[in-house]
Amino acid sequence: MNHNRLFSAIDKVIFDFDLLKPGDRILIGASGGKDSCALIEYFANRKKRPGADFEFTALHVNSDFAPPMPDSILKLFKEWEVDYREIDVNVLGRLKEGKKMSCYWCSSQRRLELNRYAQENGYNKLALGHHMDDVLETLFMNMLQKAQMSTMIPSLKYEKFPVTVIRPLYYSMESTIIEHAKEAGYYGFTCTCNYQENSTRKSARSKIALLTDNDPNLKQHLFDSLQNINYEYLPHKVLD
Repeated sequence: MNHNRLFSAIDKVIFDFDLLKPGDRILIGASGGKDSCALIEYFANRKKRPGADFEFTALHVNSDFAPPMPDSILKLFKEWEVDYREIDVNVLGRLKEGKKMSCYWCSSQRRLELNRYAQENGYNKLALGHHMDDVLETLFMNMLQKAQMSTMIPSLKYEKFPVTVIRPLYYSMESTIIEHAKEAGYYGFTCTCNYQENSTRKSARSKIALLTDNDPNLKQHLFDSLQNINYEYLPHKVLD
C-alpha cells in the first residue's frame, strides 16, 4: 500500500482510537466527493494488506434532486474492486409542511438511511468522511450557537443501535485531502443542488481562517488542544 501523507494520517487515527477490528463489516457513505472517495480508496487499498480481516461496502444515497454518481467515480470504484451499491430516498417528500429544505435536512436524512441500511444488512460500523476542518468548524458552531464546547468524535457507539460511527479522516486537514484527490484523479465533484447553503458552517470556517491566518500549524494546534485540556484553568460551577 502506498503510504502517502493522507493514508498515514488515516492509519494513525485507526490505531489511536482502535477504529478497525477483526471481523468488522463497514458501510461507507459514498457521496462521490473527495472525502468519501478518499475513505473508499483507503479501505480498498487496506483490504489488500496481508491479514486484512474486514469487509466494506460503499453506499450512495440517491435523492430526488441531487446529481447521480459520476461515471468517472464509478469507474474508479470498479478499478479499486469496491462493493458499491445505491438506494433511492425522497428527501423532499419527507419535509414537513411549512419547513424549509436545507443542507442539514438532506444530510440528516441520508445519514438516517445509511444507519438503517447498516442495521438491516449486518454492518457494525458506519464510516463517514468528516475531516479535521469539519471537527473544528463544528466546535466553533457549537460554542457560538449553543454555548456548548463539543464537537464530532472519531468513534461514536449508538446507545440504541448496534452501529458505531467512525471518522477515519479525523486527523486529516481538508487541504491534504484535496491535494491527494487531485493526484488520484477524483477531485472536482461536489453537490450542485439548490439547498447546499449552510451559512452557519461557512461563518465558522471563515472565523477559523481569520484566527489561524490559514496557517496549517496553527490549525493543528487548535485541533490538538481538544485532547490537551487543562481543567484546572477552566471555570466550572461548584456543586453543593
